[in-house]
Amino acid sequence: MKLIRWTPNSGSSLGLHDDIDRLFSGYFSRTPQSAEAATVLAPAVDIEETQDAYVLKADLPGMTQADVKVSLLGDVLTLRGERKRPEPGHESAWRHSERSYGTFERTFKLTRSVRADGVQATYRDGVLEVKVPKAEEARTREIEVQVG
Repeated sequence: MKLIRWTPNSGSSLGLHDDIDRLFSGYFSRTPQSAEAATVLAPAVDIEETQDAYVLKADLPGMTQADVKVSLLGDVLTLRGERKRPEPGHESAWRHSERSYGTFERTFKLTRSVRADGVQATYRDGVLEVKVPKAEEARTREIEVQVG
């Protein structure tokens, strides 16, 4: 029995177009010396804005607290880190590797004034969570309308 890869758009011309794009982007993004050199570590990040703070969550599996740095300069939040490639065992070699390794830096411009002295960062189960409180003047306040 022969296995055939199923792709949802395989019957349409758009599927063929996507396949060709994938072929050429893979070809031109790799260097002859090392296919791994083309991979870029860019962790996935979600930013939620609440009434009182910004809450950033970044997926950083396989990293330790010491591998990650968080900084805030004005209203720009920066995440830096490095995921180190583990060495193969004594009598083994890498056969196939798809995970990204190396250094990364992600910066985010927050849209309102923040309090740098209240930033909290926690790391648990491969997820970095950073809470950046908004400055008092940036918080939304409801104002009661008076009848005149």
